[in-house]
Amino acid sequence: MGAAARPRLAVMNALGEYLRARRALVDPADVGLPPGGVRRTPGLRREEVATLAGISADYYLRLEQGRDRNPSAQVLEAIARVLRLDSAATHYLLGLTGAVARPRPSRPSRRDAVPAGIRQLIDVVGLPAFVENRRYDVLAANRLATALSPAIRAGENRLRSTFLDDAERDLYPDWDTAIVGMVAAFRSSVAADPDDPALARLVGELSLGSEEFRRLWARHDVKLPAGGEARMRHPLVGPLTLRREKLTVGDSGGQLLVMYHAEPGSESARSLALLGSLAASAEL
Repeated sequence: MGAAARPRLAVMNALGEYLRARRALVDPADVGLPPGGVRRTPGLRREEVATLAGISADYYLRLEQGRDRNPSAQVLEAIARVLRLDSAATHYLLGLTGAVARPRPSRPSRRDAVPAGIRQLIDVVGLPAFVENRRYDVLAANRLATALSPAIRAGENRLRSTFLDDAERDLYPDWDTAIVGMVAAFRSSVAADPDDPALARLVGELSLGSEEFRRLWARHDVKLPAGGEARMRHPLVGPLTLRREKLTVGDSGGQLLVMYHAEPGSESARSLALLGSLAASAEL
């Protein structure tokens, strides 16, 4: 098995992996360095990061090699500025060393048990709705959500479906763009529980099965999970432009309630209503 196919999550040097991945993505011109010179690797050199962050090159090397695992928050924030990290990525960087406390995943008495009230809500809400955990496993879904995408059903994993199921890929006209944010949000979602063996298995499976996932995972992008627009190309009702909302399920170990809705009176709203009628008829 090649090195690219051996993803490591809760490894001894997660900080070094993150720093190497992120400095490779920084254009030297973006941090004021003059063009020219031969660069064997993309992005910034270690010594350039160190100089711009105001630390010694030897100390920065120790950070990347995992020989110093207790840098101060001030040092990490200086490095974050050089690497042009946003607030979410900076927080993630600080969390890798304990410079800020990572949120501990709460462990309900029965892991991944969806609260009864939430199950009732998705059954009566009248919109495509489902519940997922930190790993993007679908824990519960209503009929309309499954009609929207067959991959949205209890027992499926949305990340696995997105990268390994051609039918799921065909639903999204902007698939190439959507997966970038999805992987970045996934990394943020699982950061609180990096030792989860199911997570390691999932990332290993996806890295072996999808070059796109392997490439995006290696970038170490981080994005806070959030709602947004979802454009779909449904085989039964045609194009849909929906709003996706993600709501935290309290005291659930990181579960999210996800719902889709369309602008009232829009063509997408009419198509979504038609999809609901077709789904209801199919169950009669």
